[in-house]
Amino acid sequence: MTAISAPPHVKNFQELIDSGWKSKSVKQEVRDNFTAMLASGDELFPGIVGYDDTVIPEINLALLAGHDMLFLGEKGQAKSRIMRMLTRFLDPWVPYIDHPDLSVHEDPMQPISSLGKRLVAEHDPEDISIGWWDRQHRYAERLSPGTKFADIIGEIDPAKLTGGVSMSSEEALSFGLIPRMHRGIFAMNELPELDDLVQVGLFNILEERDVQIRGYPIQFDLDVMILFSANPSTYNRSGKVIPQLKDRIGSIVQTHYPAERDQGIEILRQEVGGDLEGDYPVQIPYFMYQIVEEITNQARKSKYIDQASGVSARFSLSNFRTLIASARQRGIIHNERPAVPRISDFGHLYSSSLGKLELDLMGTHQMSEKQVLDAVTAEAIKVVFNEYVEEHGLGAIAEIFRGGARVEVGDLLPSSDYGERLKHVPPAWDLAFEVNASENEAVRASCVEFVLAGLYSMDRISRSQRHGKIEYEI
Repeated sequence: MTAISAPPHVKNFQELIDSGWKSKSVKQEVRDNFTAMLASGDELFPGIVGYDDTVIPEINLALLAGHDMLFLGEKGQAKSRIMRMLTRFLDPWVPYIDHPDLSVHEDPMQPISSLGKRLVAEHDPEDISIGWWDRQHRYAERLSPGTKFADIIGEIDPAKLTGGVSMSSEEALSFGLIPRMHRGIFAMNELPELDDLVQVGLFNILEERDVQIRGYPIQFDLDVMILFSANPSTYNRSGKVIPQLKDRIGSIVQTHYPAERDQGIEILRQEVGGDLEGDYPVQIPYFMYQIVEEITNQARKSKYIDQASGVSARFSLSNFRTLIASARQRGIIHNERPAVPRISDFGHLYSSSLGKLELDLMGTHQMSEKQVLDAVTAEAIKVVFNEYVEEHGLGAIAEIFRGGARVEVGDLLPSSDYGERLKHVPPAWDLAFEVNASENEAVRASCVEFVLAGLYSMDRISRSQRHGKIEYEI
């Protein structure tokens, strides 16, 4: 999002009136700015990959329709990121009545509280101070577990009662997040985890746009866009969300995981950004991107993993960062620049993967989470290697190992230790792997491990492991 320019030089209500500024509802404001960006061909959701033909069109229609939205999808499908991005369709700044006793950012033209209305009615416009609220702060979100009615709707404030305020007056109330986000956007994550009382409060806000606290109906013309997120397995479960609340959500936007592996790789590259640079840079062969993302794809297909829970995009990203860290550690120890991740670095994925995979406990298997991770990693290597074999031929890729060899590999071995006989690689390697395997020892070592692991996955060679090192015998 671009930086927000300075607010207008308007300090009081009279200056605001003279400026010609007009009030808009939040949804009208969003619709107008969205329409202008759509008409000019601007990128609407920068950094969101794989949703151009599915999710984004549905969001566009919901914004034009002025709907509150529910983002329905499994974990790690960019639901929260998209909700936060909707602030880019708000005006850079909106004016509000700057008074210490006001609990909400009152629209000077259309105040909703009794105090705000009195200020406008009883004071000269030049005496009413105006502040400016920037769009980045006009968004708030809450995670459902543990959320109470007072947190997002409000409660009677005992301190105000002690100060002499009547319990029956509006001033006795302490407002929660949603009333405080009047003229903004509020997002509730994991909607089905809210208790029924809070859901009823939300239903009333969605229906009447007013606030009821402990039986005191406060007739606010509350102006707020409400967003929700939920997992399909819980949202669709009977009794988790009251029907009246479901009925009043304007649009449901169904999210999904990347349809193509290349889309997942694009997300990895986008998220890692400058992490590959620095004093000890890291170079990533493309087949390593492919394997990392294929591990996630295989996990999303595995019968041993609870697919209702999902396998987040954060699973790929955490694993990728672990590979980068392992390669960089090797680069620091052996002064290798750039450092290049290898298959042996996958041995450290337990630390970044365990806890992110939820096993299918209803199945009959007795596999541990580590065993399941080993299985999906092995399958991922096999899938990616077979693609290279299919395109370039097994002979050209495996040529260097003809005649028999014993090769020891490990994540902390220097690249030079992979042997003199591996110094000259077939020209086909540079073509197949799109890396300078013949010129760079670290790249060559990564390619060697990929070929060895691939040949092992095809039962062409044997493998033994001891003391944290792997020995392949051709």
